[in-house]
Amino acid sequence: MCTGAGSAVQRVFGLLGKRWTGMVIAALMGGPIHFADLRHAVPGITGRMLSGRLAELVATGVVVRNVDPGPPLRVSYCLTATGEALRPALVELGRWAEGHLPDGEGGAQS
Repeated sequence: MCTGAGSAVQRVFGLLGKRWTGMVIAALMGGPIHFADLRHAVPGITGRMLSGRLAELVATGVVVRNVDPGPPLRVSYCLTATGEALRPALVELGRWAEGHLPDGEGGAQS
């Protein structure tokens, strides 16, 4: 018998299933980081896309945005306690990928 995904699973993948979101969170797991450095830490993401993903993560309480006093004015981001609570799940997903996904591909191994 097939069962449907529960609403909690739908909510988590509604957030984490968006392109770049997992990579942004993974980059933030190293600690607070400025916007420009975060953009370099996530190769291929545009500034506009990064801004959008960060705004979404801030709105959901996963990330906090800090304005560093200037000059020059700089903005940094870090995970909240809620965001840090994702660490074990993301580490396990990484382990799963290492064991079950070939490098550079999205398909499963035979």
